[in-house]
Amino acid sequence: MSPGSLRDGGLRPEGILREIQINLLECKVCFEKFNTQQRERRPQNLSCGHVLCLECITALSHPLLRKLECPFCRQLCGVDSTSHCQVLSDLQEMLFPPDSVSSAFSYRPKEGVNLAAGLTSTSLHLCTAFGGWGTLINPSGIAVFASSGAVVVVHDGEKRVVLFSPQGRKLHSFGRKEQASGEICYPVDVAVTPCGYVVVTDAGDKAVKVFTSRGSHVLTVQDSFQMPWGVDTDSRGHILVSDVQDGTLSQVKVNYAHGVIMAHHTAVSDLQHPKAVACCQASGNTAVMEHLSNDRHTPGRHQHTRLKVFTKDFQLLYQTDSFTLTLQCTVRLNMSRVVFGRDGDVIVIDSNQGIIWSLGKLQNDPKPTPLVGDHLIRPVGLVSLRNMLIILDSGDHAVKMYSA
Repeated sequence: MSPGSLRDGGLRPEGILREIQINLLECKVCFEKFNTQQRERRPQNLSCGHVLCLECITALSHPLLRKLECPFCRQLCGVDSTSHCQVLSDLQEMLFPPDSVSSAFSYRPKEGVNLAAGLTSTSLHLCTAFGGWGTLINPSGIAVFASSGAVVVVHDGEKRVVLFSPQGRKLHSFGRKEQASGEICYPVDVAVTPCGYVVVTDAGDKAVKVFTSRGSHVLTVQDSFQMPWGVDTDSRGHILVSDVQDGTLSQVKVNYAHGVIMAHHTAVSDLQHPKAVACCQASGNTAVMEHLSNDRHTPGRHQHTRLKVFTKDFQLLYQTDSFTLTLQCTVRLNMSRVVFGRDGDVIVIDSNQGIIWSLGKLQNDPKPTPLVGDHLIRPVGLVSLRNMLIILDSGDHAVKMYSA
């Protein structure tokens, strides 16, 4: 069964139309719908075969050489060799006349949906999206400054950490691609402390690095990790880090003002390839996502994952796994990331199917409830802020904000 059929509850016509609109009839650089009536929005073929709107081709091309690097395959293409993609224009006019677009793509969840993160039981709408190829390249982690709402993303660009305003304006970036204490080689995840420091797991240096919000290096925690991966901080600013090779969850206590490590110990051991980490600011509970080897429950290539939640003293409170949750919701659920909603509900990402699920309170016999399934390609990160869900989508290198 395709991801589109899962999101829409079956191969209904409106589900197929929505998939066509998102995956074929939208420019994956600026996220605007193609429009033959507006010259700058017309779909144009690059020589490599990928399609962009005319405005993005103009913006990405060199003004004198009239060439651009395709944002998807990185092939060098000439502006003068582009051509109008007539087949997409014909498809759009045939399937989506102007009076039918709004009704075809409105999102109507089932009645009684229990949304997490303090949202009411109405549909979640995409409010804004920003980033795009070039601004973000293969992003892997996202966090938010609770006080200001500014968004921080780690990615594969020349400068590895990018800060955006709540409205999506790029503020600044830092952390060049180098193996050095004050730089970042291969960022995996990012967190923001309550007092506004940025914490990055660097798999290239096998280290955890702390910076100010302006990018000044504070300290590096190294020589104690085999492969640091997920990271978050608790309400006291203590850093929680998973080590995917060592199978541990570590807690690091830091004096940020003086750049000194006060304590560093293993909080949980004997984990199986732990990756994503999330800490509930209200309760102090910590969630860890384990990635397990295929077994009799997971034939084929499907990844079997297990979610464990620990108390603030790191005692196991509850655990569940993707196989158990799949039995409860009748569709295959592939958990990849986890976050706590504002009220303590557990929210997980299914990157393979492009769906965000709420599991509610795990102690109360969780039943997966879909929160977001529209306009997502491959979500890899998620934060909950006030009445919004902020999602990092590596599929089109973008940050997407949803609200009720």
